[in-house]
Amino acid sequence: MTAAKGFLDARDLLLRHRTDYDRAYREFAWPVLGEFNWALDYFDVIARDNDKPALWIVDDLSGRGTQYSYAQMSERSARMANFLRGIGVGRGDRLLLMLPNRVELWDVMLAAMKLGAIVLPATTQLSPDDVRDRVEIGGAQFVVVDSGELAKFDAMDADVKRISVGTPREGWTDLSQAYDASPSFTPDGPTRATDPMLLYFTSGTTSKPKLVEHTHQSYPVGHLSTMYWIGLQPGDVHWNISSPGWAKHAWSCFFAPWNAQACVFVFNFARFVPKETLDVLVRFNVTTLCAPPTVWRMLVQEPLASYAVKLREIVGAGEPLNPEVIERVRHAWGVTIRDGFGQTETTCQIGNSPGQVVVPGSMGRPLPGYRIELVDADDQPASEGEIALPLAQCPLGLMTGYANNEKATGEAMRNGFYHTSDVAMRRDDGYYVYVGRADDVFKSSDYRLSPFELESVLIEHEAIAEAAVVPSADAVRLAVPKAFVTVRQGFEAGPELARAVFSFSRAKLAPYKRIRRLQFSELPKTISGKIRRVELRRRELERETEPARLPGEYWEEDFPDLR
Repeated sequence: MTAAKGFLDARDLLLRHRTDYDRAYREFAWPVLGEFNWALDYFDVIARDNDKPALWIVDDLSGRGTQYSYAQMSERSARMANFLRGIGVGRGDRLLLMLPNRVELWDVMLAAMKLGAIVLPATTQLSPDDVRDRVEIGGAQFVVVDSGELAKFDAMDADVKRISVGTPREGWTDLSQAYDASPSFTPDGPTRATDPMLLYFTSGTTSKPKLVEHTHQSYPVGHLSTMYWIGLQPGDVHWNISSPGWAKHAWSCFFAPWNAQACVFVFNFARFVPKETLDVLVRFNVTTLCAPPTVWRMLVQEPLASYAVKLREIVGAGEPLNPEVIERVRHAWGVTIRDGFGQTETTCQIGNSPGQVVVPGSMGRPLPGYRIELVDADDQPASEGEIALPLAQCPLGLMTGYANNEKATGEAMRNGFYHTSDVAMRRDDGYYVYVGRADDVFKSSDYRLSPFELESVLIEHEAIAEAAVVPSADAVRLAVPKAFVTVRQGFEAGPELARAVFSFSRAKLAPYKRIRRLQFSELPKTISGKIRRVELRRRELERETEPARLPGEYWEEDFPDLR
């Protein structure tokens, strides 16, 4: 337990001061680790003779699903590690992991850590071309793939060892053999805390995906900040609605809950149905929930107050959550959704932590272990600017860099800061307000406009489910705010609704912020569910200054009688 003592001391401090932000922030320090393997030095130790549930997977509402205890997960992953070692997986080898939410995903993640292998998580939503790119760019030597996705690898000629999960297939090694291996695992040597452990592809909202490198300390230990933000406690049943393959899955379906010795809960749905999700929360007594804004915006369209949830903590992440949605949930359940901010490149940096005043529209304060600066274009201090992490006080949860991309790493780590490319404003009380991606903020008539601020107002309208605001070329103002919106069930897109939205915009926004153009449209998203404003912005930039109307598009001047 010696190697894990510093980690446990840091964790226990955060658990003790779960609702005392000032003390937790003041007293917390990242542990200094030399040799450390989270799976061996922490998980296996706390799992010994521990029959408490670690993982609970439910596939449909007709049953109770399957629970796996901490002790079972320790043994399963030991068998898996011995099996993978037997087929050639060794320290430093790269393994692409493309599985849905099934127990083998957790087994392989733990086993790879024990072996010192490097995992490249990948979503099952990838296309065959995406798969080929990730194998080539990531330098994968092994792939572990769900049997339903094997065809995506048929045209790939890369020299990789292929391992399947589910229905066996010729040419693929059947992973089910792993559970016949020995339950006693002995590592081939020590693991340095700084050894690489994970390679994550970014979601690509503004550029092509980059490969983010994390170590045996940056995510396992770094997610103490995430555990604190969520407010997890031992014994919690924690549901994080997130797809495997993305960093948020590791955040809250792996490291944060298991750091707290909580139970990871998973409900596998063929497609997302809000009512079914609410039924699951009630039936399985989920105590803590993390969901992206898209999910929250769909849930609030249901009669939330009629569901007797037992939720103690609820959080939102992935994109900032609009105040209107937060208020609807608070009114129905008496629990406030707490926003948090982080990236694939980091753990949770800023958040509204449990027991603290939640300032409407704010994403909270720096979390324990994180020092936050706002900087201008010259990297000088600013009250509104890019969120930056001083490298002189480098948080343990920061990536080592972008693998095989020195240029991108150098750009992100320039002038003594890690640059997030996200812009925020710091209030006098120390709370931060999200403004937008650095690439999203734009000027109209010399005013700087935040798309997120305008979008937050738009979705207060009863008919609007989601909105994305981008600049649209204008001969007089250079650019004007244009909103792409999707409508809620029961409303019909058309000129009458457009008139109503323009009128709403006039009533709610200052003249220079008003929405001047509107288009009813599905919003382009990354496969992780984030809105691709960069694509909408590109569409507008490619249009003429005074273009013809597109289908479903309306301009404010189309309604001269607006008041």
